[in-house]
Amino acid sequence: MPKLRTLFALFCCSIPFAVSAQKASYKKTEQGISLTFKNAIGTIDQHMAIDFIRDGIVHVRSIPLLHSVKASEQLAITDTLRSKPGELLVEETNDHVYVKSKAINLAVSLYTGQINFLNPSGDTILCETPRNTQTFAPSAANGDAFYRIKQAFQVSEQEGLYGLGQHQNGIMNYQGKQVTLLQYNTDVAVPMLLSTKNYGLLWNNYSITKAGDTRALLPLSGLTLYAKDDQEGWLSASYLNKADEKEVFAIRAESDIAYNDLTDIPKFPQGVDLSKSLVRYEGRFSSPFSGLHRLHFKYAGYIKVWIDGKLLQDRWRESWNAGSFELELTTEANKKHAIRIDWKPEGAQSYLEINWQRPILKSDQRIFGFDSEAGDGVDYYFIQGSNMDQVISGYRTLTGKAPIMPKWVFGYWQSRERYKTQAEILDVAKEFRKRRIPIDNLVLDWSYWPEKDWGGQNFDTARFPHAAEMISQLHQDHFKLMISTWPKVNEESTVFNQFMKNGWLYRRNIADGRKDWIGKGYTSTFYDPFNADARRGFWELLNEKLYKKGVDAFWMDASEPDIHSNISVQERKDVFQPSIGSSTRYYNAFPLQNAKGIYEGQRAEDPNKRIFMLTRSGFTGQQRYAAATWSGDISSTWNDMKDQIAAGINFSMSGLPYWTMDVGGFLVEKRYYNPNTANQEEWRELNSRWYQFGAFVPIFRAHGQFPFREPFNIAPEGHPAYNSMVYYIQLRYRLLPYLYSLAGKTYHDDYSMLRGLAMDFTNDPKTYEINDQFMLGSSLLVNPVTKKGASSRPVYLPSGFTWYDLYTGESYKGGQQIEAEAPFERIPVFVKSGSILPIDPLRQYTDEKIKGATTLYIFEGKNADLTLYEDDGLSYNYEKGIFNRIQIKYDNQTKTLTLSERKGKYEAAPKTRKFNIILVDQQQPSGIDRQVKPDASVTYTGKNMNIKLTNN
Repeated sequence: MPKLRTLFALFCCSIPFAVSAQKASYKKTEQGISLTFKNAIGTIDQHMAIDFIRDGIVHVRSIPLLHSVKASEQLAITDTLRSKPGELLVEETNDHVYVKSKAINLAVSLYTGQINFLNPSGDTILCETPRNTQTFAPSAANGDAFYRIKQAFQVSEQEGLYGLGQHQNGIMNYQGKQVTLLQYNTDVAVPMLLSTKNYGLLWNNYSITKAGDTRALLPLSGLTLYAKDDQEGWLSASYLNKADEKEVFAIRAESDIAYNDLTDIPKFPQGVDLSKSLVRYEGRFSSPFSGLHRLHFKYAGYIKVWIDGKLLQDRWRESWNAGSFELELTTEANKKHAIRIDWKPEGAQSYLEINWQRPILKSDQRIFGFDSEAGDGVDYYFIQGSNMDQVISGYRTLTGKAPIMPKWVFGYWQSRERYKTQAEILDVAKEFRKRRIPIDNLVLDWSYWPEKDWGGQNFDTARFPHAAEMISQLHQDHFKLMISTWPKVNEESTVFNQFMKNGWLYRRNIADGRKDWIGKGYTSTFYDPFNADARRGFWELLNEKLYKKGVDAFWMDASEPDIHSNISVQERKDVFQPSIGSSTRYYNAFPLQNAKGIYEGQRAEDPNKRIFMLTRSGFTGQQRYAAATWSGDISSTWNDMKDQIAAGINFSMSGLPYWTMDVGGFLVEKRYYNPNTANQEEWRELNSRWYQFGAFVPIFRAHGQFPFREPFNIAPEGHPAYNSMVYYIQLRYRLLPYLYSLAGKTYHDDYSMLRGLAMDFTNDPKTYEINDQFMLGSSLLVNPVTKKGASSRPVYLPSGFTWYDLYTGESYKGGQQIEAEAPFERIPVFVKSGSILPIDPLRQYTDEKIKGATTLYIFEGKNADLTLYEDDGLSYNYEKGIFNRIQIKYDNQTKTLTLSERKGKYEAAPKTRKFNIILVDQQQPSGIDRQVKPDASVTYTGKNMNIKLTNN
């Protein structure tokens, strides 16, 4: 009999009903149970299927009994799920049926269908809220009938909640927050939630979805507003000349600030040139509610926000690519707060929208919900593990493993917007080699094609007269070339008629005649990757025009798809017309299908050459297609740099391990185009700090608009900025054995390289909210500097460990916050006690054979374990077992290091390896910038070795 406390673990999981209430009928199935509710008092009529995929993974489906709709295509979940759970025990009480596996138990109410997920001891892990009349709301779009789907869960106050893709709000822990899962330039929708209670929820839905606190945002007019002269009902809006604020263009009352997209432009005062304006909103506001309020801002241009005289935000975004942020304010009901907003739009098309969330009712504070625009039913996977890595492993069981990227991917990449000619790119390659700055990959951004041939994938022979020879020359100089390819086709391109005739293109944008921003402007559209023939046709085009010329990797830009950045979401849906159903149902899945076509095409063309692609958007399962994602067209600002930390970590904690960003930021303020001395030095400092951060993410790639982004174009040799950028590029290559071993672990063990602190220090709740520190692997604690002029920064050192400065070896006790030194040329990086960190001699490219020994730094205080991984770095032979592992262990008590026998089938590995071994402890600090004599030097021949260590 289940424990009594199980039935009443949470109030939401125990709802009494009269004895005469209609109970569900249920039956045991091969993998779980199915239930049917009809005329039940406690819930809606529904059919439920609960299937155990394996002991720790449960698939839950609920669909209405009447008015069934077409089932959604299965895109994210792999079709190779053949595993069966262990023995399942099914038991019934008066009001529940229990389904038990070795890992988790389910208590399912026979009156409501509500599921309580329990651990084997009977404690609640997570509990559904009951489905009701709002769960399934009939709807339709483009002749596609579906339901709007809502499902909520009861979570505990203490847990941290992460994942959900990549978002630009700086939020780390989504407990109590709202996030919209909507593919957009800089935002990536991945409906996977990860909890510090070691479970995950994979919401199996492709439509635009609100997650977390799903209540509708309220307009600003929901608050009581007061003008500058204290009249009630609005704020005072002054449209001033930004060059001379004494000149007033217009003054008016505004109670809602909602300039969200192009259709809202006419709302601005007629005759006012926004590009010349400073819009100042002034007044006060109060709320009818007490508690925590959130103000949500969407903005473009310059914006400053003061509340009660305190400057809370000072930001900039390019006009065509709006950004967002949130402000929190705890207030008492009817208390007035002064507000001032200074907004400087850029251009006639500018955007500013402000909404707010009222405080959450106490009864709703532990609710986390999903609200999706379209689906055929409630459909999610509950994944349980003993830690968060096991949960992510469960996610990849469902959606596919992450292949090992080619080794060159883990070097340094150089890009800019853009190399305009063949000569430019070859000159940059030559300069890197001349200066001996390590590098592996050069990136050719868009518009290498003739202007009107966007989508034809042809090089403009006037600027790239010998593209194949150019690529061959780069290969001879040990460079790879990645090239930008868009899923977009111009009406005047060389392939438009073929693609249109075959039915491979979305037609609405052509019918609307909407033009892009290149040259005279061209009418264009996107191909349909939901059509298998279109996917094959698109790959064949890339193959013939680019891959066969020697291109090494594809950069899949605008893969949201980005029809136009500032049209409304509904207009984007109208243009995006998948062949398998409505855009409303499949909105978020475009990048997944786009990546699928490239991966399958290239794998068939060149079966044993590892694939790599970079995409601007991602979705559930995209990791299986060798796709990394970058954070889109972010701005070159200190705020945007900081926001990338939480954005990248949460993306990784969504189960997709390979993430990067435009190091240096893409969009640039005009003050940096022709800078004065102060602006030039800030530009150099900003880029230095960003390079320092970028060296520790899975892919290290500098990119952006003018000014040029090569280190030698940012600062002259000898400048601290130049010294720092080169130092961290070199450090990246010295860390290659660590990085590539993490890549091997990512595939073989379903690991995550980029890690939120809560993943490794779940027992330390102080780590749950930290949004500006992260772990690279299990050893390196990375702490980017994101404030101009900073020479130190606060760093929290998680409890339970001693922490060593990477550069000097100085030690600090965990469980405390310190003010860490951060001189211009360094960011604070600490190594956890019980770590073994391999550091190689310097290379100029990843496949260069090193001369000299690998140094193994042993950070004393706990037992340590490292598995060095090696394979050929280029092929898929590792899938056939052709790889090696060398397990290295350190016994902290006996001070003995063990190099185990090499295991594996990769016979091309070096037969011998030299290791210098340095024991770092509190009595003898040593780091990568503080050289000491090795405690031991050995030649490893692949046989087991034990080395007794004593400090010199």
